[in-house]
Amino acid sequence: MKVTETALSGVLMIEPRVFPDDRGFFLETWSQENYRALGIDLPFVQDNQSRSTRGVLRGLHYQTIQPQGKLVSVSRGAVFDVAADINPNSSTFGQYVGVELSDDNHRQLYIPPGYAHGFCVLSETADFSYKCTDYYCPEGEKGIIWNDSDLSIQWPVEHPLISAKDSQLPTLRESLS
Repeated sequence: MKVTETALSGVLMIEPRVFPDDRGFFLETWSQENYRALGIDLPFVQDNQSRSTRGVLRGLHYQTIQPQGKLVSVSRGAVFDVAADINPNSSTFGQYVGVELSDDNHRQLYIPPGYAHGFCVLSETADFSYKCTDYYCPEGEKGIIWNDSDLSIQWPVEHPLISAKDSQLPTLRESLS
């Protein structure tokens, strides 16, 4: 497994070993022992999956109650995945990491609790998986508008399809006031 540290503390891009043959491939997507050795030692308690079509953008979401760390991957299709540092006490506050996750590259992104997360779909359809370190708590759900000028995320889509709820999210500055 290849692990790449990103510019954001604790956010890791993980490339599992893939064993292809004439029948397809095999890869290990999770091993508590191996991921603990990477410093990912919070327990995963909930798995989620979403399916979205080209141009859909989900996020940027985070939780203030029961913040979730997430190990995310794509089992079908391709997405541009983003983790954004929204901690005003962090040296990387307002910065983000964006990576392509796909069923071709088999990458995973680990996002510790406390970061905002979102993705947009690059393929016709994408199946997106989340392993979460805490249970979803609706009372703690928060978000940042996808096109916040302070974050300046270079999304690879100009006119994304977003939910009504996500279209009403505040900017990073507004969320801190």
